[in-house]
Amino acid sequence: MVNRAQRSSAGGGVGFVTTRFFTFAEGPEKFRLESGEELGPVRLAYETYGTLNEERTNAILIQHGFSGDAHAAGYHHGADAPGWWDGMIGRGRTFDTDRFFVISSNVLGSCKGSTGPCAINPATEEPYALTYPLLTINDMVNAQKRLIDHLGIKKLFSIAGGSMGGMQVLQWLASYPEMVHSAISIATTHRHSPQQIAFNEVARQAIMADPHWKGGNYYGKTAPANGLAVARMIGHITYMSDGSMAKKFGRDPKEDRHPFKFMPQFEVEGYLKYRGNSFVKRFDANAFLYLTKAMDNFDMAGGRPLHEALTSVTAKVLVVAYTSDWLYPPHHSREIVKACKVAGVDATYCEMESGYGHDAFLVEIEELGRLVGPFINKLYENAVRKAEHGLGIRSGHRRDTGDGGGWLKRFGRWLWGGRIVGAAFPG
Repeated sequence: MVNRAQRSSAGGGVGFVTTRFFTFAEGPEKFRLESGEELGPVRLAYETYGTLNEERTNAILIQHGFSGDAHAAGYHHGADAPGWWDGMIGRGRTFDTDRFFVISSNVLGSCKGSTGPCAINPATEEPYALTYPLLTINDMVNAQKRLIDHLGIKKLFSIAGGSMGGMQVLQWLASYPEMVHSAISIATTHRHSPQQIAFNEVARQAIMADPHWKGGNYYGKTAPANGLAVARMIGHITYMSDGSMAKKFGRDPKEDRHPFKFMPQFEVEGYLKYRGNSFVKRFDANAFLYLTKAMDNFDMAGGRPLHEALTSVTAKVLVVAYTSDWLYPPHHSREIVKACKVAGVDATYCEMESGYGHDAFLVEIEELGRLVGPFINKLYENAVRKAEHGLGIRSGHRRDTGDGGGWLKRFGRWLWGGRIVGAAFPG
């Protein structure tokens, strides 16, 4: 009998995959964090798809969102569901594994295989819990840089990610501009607004108000499941749009509705409860606290004008936003593109029409792929032509607009009857 992984592989998917682990800072020299605290040893979970070429110039780093993991594509043995961006990665897909070596790593501070608050502190042989130091997005990127160095890659062909993953894309541009040939930032922001911080703080308070949280020391005991479930429910509301909720649920009552009791009356209530209860089975409450705090503290420019963080960037940048995303509204992405232009960075902006809200980049995979594919493939073909002329991908060749935004201008004329509702081009 043909299983799902085999069918996926036949259709261009990557088939069965295995998560690997990279450990560093094992000796006396620890990994120094932005706070000045040190951590070690540090383990990062990661997966790779495709083959790294001899020149090590075809690597693409994929960045996951807040609750994601390293499993971006393919199937784990015994699993029914593929990786979270499976439709984007594989032979003939957007990130074509016949062309690219795709890397997906789990962020530092998570609970999905990388060192986080639920990991064992070697000094105490107990989980770190709240003795784990507070992290920044920059710390996550610095840890990823160690992985990229370990793989022998001097320059990434591209970095792509949405939401918190998009923050990491931006931080790579700010911290290691010489290592990035192109960048794709999706549904993200260069710093959280007060409203975004407020949502995260309410979610954190829901966890900390759970009597089972016990100051973070719940490992081996009853976990703060109720608090974490409510925190996820709050977050999930921000991931959907008003329109997508109305379309999916309306005001439809539940079949077992009891209108005069305090229990879920409407389908949307039952859905949120289901999402919350499902989340607690796969995520750690302390990791939720640490990662949301890292997002809240993220400021790409570090208090400076945003364009000053981009002055050393040589990469071509694609910024994608969604019309119905009210967690990271399009004006956040436009601010990034405006700063790119002030800094002289070759940046293209696309605002896509979608009713799915912030989750659109995970839901409308085909539409996103039809946008990102021409961008990344045009860069690849240009790089191949340069390599044939002995030029390769030159890190010193600044602001080569080449085709500029022409690929998108041509593309946009037939794309889904105008699903791109706004676009800005270099120059």
